Amino acid sequence: MFLLGVVPLTGFAAWGIAHTMAVVGELGGDGDRFMSVPWLVSFLLLWWVPLAWLERARTPADDKGAAALDALTVTVQIPVYNEDPAALRACLNSVLTQSRPVTRVRVVDDGSAHPDGTPMTYDDVRAELHRQAAARGIGVTWDRTGNRGKRHAQMHVLAHDDADIFVTVDSDSVLDVEAVAEGLKPFADPKVQSVAGQVVVLNHDATLLTRLTCLLYLPFTRGLRSAQSVLRRVTINSGTLAFYRAQLVRQAAGAYENEQFRGRPMQMNDDSMLTFYALLAGDTVHQPSSLVFTLAPQRWSHYLRQQMRWMRGTTVRHLWWLRYMPVTGIVFWTTVAEYLHIALTLAIPAVLIAHPAYRGHLGDVAALGALIGVVMSYLMALRLFTVRRTDMSTRQTLLLFAAAPLAALWRALFLRPLYLYAMATCHRVNRWGTRSSVEVDLADAR
Repeated sequence: MFLLGVVPLTGFAAWGIAHTMAVVGELGGDGDRFMSVPWLVSFLLLWWVPLAWLERARTPADDKGAAALDALTVTVQIPVYNEDPAALRACLNSVLTQSRPVTRVRVVDDGSAHPDGTPMTYDDVRAELHRQAAARGIGVTWDRTGNRGKRHAQMHVLAHDDADIFVTVDSDSVLDVEAVAEGLKPFADPKVQSVAGQVVVLNHDATLLTRLTCLLYLPFTRGLRSAQSVLRRVTINSGTLAFYRAQLVRQAAGAYENEQFRGRPMQMNDDSMLTFYALLAGDTVHQPSSLVFTLAPQRWSHYLRQQMRWMRGTTVRHLWWLRYMPVTGIVFWTTVAEYLHIALTLAIPAVLIAHPAYRGHLGDVAALGALIGVVMSYLMALRLFTVRRTDMSTRQTLLLFAAAPLAALWRALFLRPLYLYAMATCHRVNRWGTRSSVEVDLADAR
């Protein structure tokens, strides 16, 4: 981590000095000023890239803190809807075999059904769960409800559960054996209200799309989220694996599952809403040593629906942060910075194209932008080497690292325009776009 971190930290320090000198010179009359301020602002908007390398896994300060963690009761909640039985079995087995045993597991099947409408009941998986949990002394409940969405499935059991810590796990994800033990460690600090686990793609080599997803996850899961964690202000925990002080979730019962936007039920971004409650109550952090492996979409249609759901939900959550987060706080201003970044990416090319005096700079700016994009891609891709995977060879990791600029190109040409469309249509929050059948099969992922 130290050696990998030296590269971006040294690079950004040199880049910052060069930027400062150039801007001072241009503002002092020694050069062309037209790009000075936008260029400086663009550089400052990348604050999170070097800061992310300062993140470290949190541990209890003393033996007393460690003992307090051992005494915590922990409930793991797993909502299920049209999941591959093999994937669900792997998920449940990973929860039951944690190095730090959980207190209980609460599964809620949100009305899973086959394409022909008949119930998908998971009888064998349920029986196996009860049998294995009983052998380990872990409490289990398995409920089946009508199809009302993930939030209702969660609160169906969490609203009255008396645990100290709630852990939310997606049914298509597998926990590392140390995931719970590591995820609980930050709670030795009473100020910490929620902890995000580190999300890693399980089916990393299944298709071109899943390989690309490994790279696309990095700027958020090991970039922005890591930087926010250094400041103790993580804004979005992935529902794939997240830990919460149970009291704040219980207090949100009723409001959480019935959130609305523009008069419509909010069916997406459940994880960011729970993190929002945690932000209002205290500190929110990321624990890079708490690993979860998740099945990423393998088909483009599935991927597109997932991205639209995330982007629309995040747009709504941005509005919540601007309205409810303190104006003096980091969450408010990083949200402002996000929209400033979007505005600059639209305004700068428009000005360069529209203004006759600036058209001559268009090629230079495009070349510099491409260069910065490539460099940034490789800086982010260094994060691949911070997790040593037994299911990924060194050759696979190196090839993935070499392909990093493709992720930047995909982000610029596809995801950015899609995000603008999602922002314009964010009112469609009641359209979950969920699967009508199993979409990622564990056998195919292998």
